[in-house]
Amino acid sequence: MQLFVRVAETGSFTAVADQLGMARSVVTRQISALEKQLGVKLMTRSTRSLTLTTAGSAYLEKCRAILNMVDAAESNLIEEKTEPRGRIRLGLPLSFGLQRLMPVLLEFAQAHSNIELVMDFSDRRSNLIEEGIDLSIRITSRLEPGDIVRKLGETRLLTVASPHYLAKNSRPKHPRELSQHACLVYSQNFQPTSWTYGAKDGNVNVTIRPRLAANNGEALLQAAAQGLGITRPPDFMAQPYLDNGSVVAVLQKFEPMPLGIYAVLPSNRYIPHRVSVLIDYLAAALLNGGVDRLSVAQSKLNI
Repeated sequence: MQLFVRVAETGSFTAVADQLGMARSVVTRQISALEKQLGVKLMTRSTRSLTLTTAGSAYLEKCRAILNMVDAAESNLIEEKTEPRGRIRLGLPLSFGLQRLMPVLLEFAQAHSNIELVMDFSDRRSNLIEEGIDLSIRITSRLEPGDIVRKLGETRLLTVASPHYLAKNSRPKHPRELSQHACLVYSQNFQPTSWTYGAKDGNVNVTIRPRLAANNGEALLQAAAQGLGITRPPDFMAQPYLDNGSVVAVLQKFEPMPLGIYAVLPSNRYIPHRVSVLIDYLAAALLNGGVDRLSVAQSKLNI
């Protein structure tokens, strides 16, 4: 398999033979023997070119995956005996990353001087494979089928407003009353949205017409503290405002299910030892030492 991959990637028997210090005839015989064993033609050869057949292209991708796993198994055995090292590119949600993860990541960096952390702060959903991200922290109620994840914790959405706003506009007693209030909405696309609440007789979806929309929760909390309306931040972001009394919580009886905080990994390759070490460190910090198994999100996952 290794020889076949080399030949396929270089497009030359001679080049591979020179790289490995063997006769070209040996390389040719090995590939011919592989084709005979498989019962299919993998390559079309001429005096000037070498091209893969359809079967050869499919086999190449499988060979790469298998050899990658072999390399991973050997690398992990070696890495576990040594200090983890290398670069980890992280995708981090903006507010949670700055407020909760940065202190933990700085401690991790102090403890592991041979690991380079490259941090990308953004609330957009990134494509880990295309963007070369080794690990992304995602806060969501819905995982995509096939996501490779480890749950690190949970956060709740709170509905809050300033005492001044509530005194002037009345305190909502049911989510449906929000249609009569000025709402400050977190939105990536700035389109009309809805808020979902839990109730004894099932979920309640309320269509919101925002007075103000932003793609940053901190900005919305500042607006709420100034009395502009009602907003719905995660608990970790709202807590300082609740503590100083600039906002208060409403509709506590209708809180929806918590959002999961997940470590999300690319699905096309093994997990390097340095990344596993970081995930364990984050899990210990966020779950007080609790351990959740790595899992694959299913299409009918209920979270």
